Amino acid sequence: MRNKIFIIFGFILFIFCFIVFYKGLQKPNVYSPELNQKKSISSFVSLDFYSNEKVLSDDIFKKGNYYLVNIWSSWCVPCRTEHPFLTRLKNSKINLVGINYKDNINNAKAFLNELGNPYSKILSDKDGVISIELGAYGVPETFLINKEKVIIKKIIGPINNESYKEILNLIK
Repeated sequence: MRNKIFIIFGFILFIFCFIVFYKGLQKPNVYSPELNQKKSISSFVSLDFYSNEKVLSDDIFKKGNYYLVNIWSSWCVPCRTEHPFLTRLKNSKINLVGINYKDNINNAKAFLNELGNPYSKILSDKDGVISIELGAYGVPETFLINKEKVIIKKIIGPINNESYKEILNLIK
């Protein structure tokens, strides 16, 4: 009798574990934030890349201007690939704001000294919180913000010739 109860209990436990395991396999385990298009940029506080002073996002992002927020790091190989496009965008009707993501400050400064600084302002994001709140989950990522401070385009990965032309068309 005891063996029957043990076998039935074991079978029920096996079925329960199998169901839990199977349901777990059905859920995606990849973090993928929303594209955050048509979302107003939220207010945040950061540190200025060069002076290390606190900076309010509301002091940077003003209505009536286009902004391109580029999240980058010196250790990011694709960031080097997109850098010439950012340099070309510096001469357009757009304000480039860089967010330096989880980087060593000396390496980041060497990166900019080598390739040039296309940004009108650079913010430090040492722990990655600001980038994540924007909706990024890697580097490089870029957000185009319109004159109403609304994100209208998100570029995952490096800016290339196609996305460069798309940015120029959107800010006309």
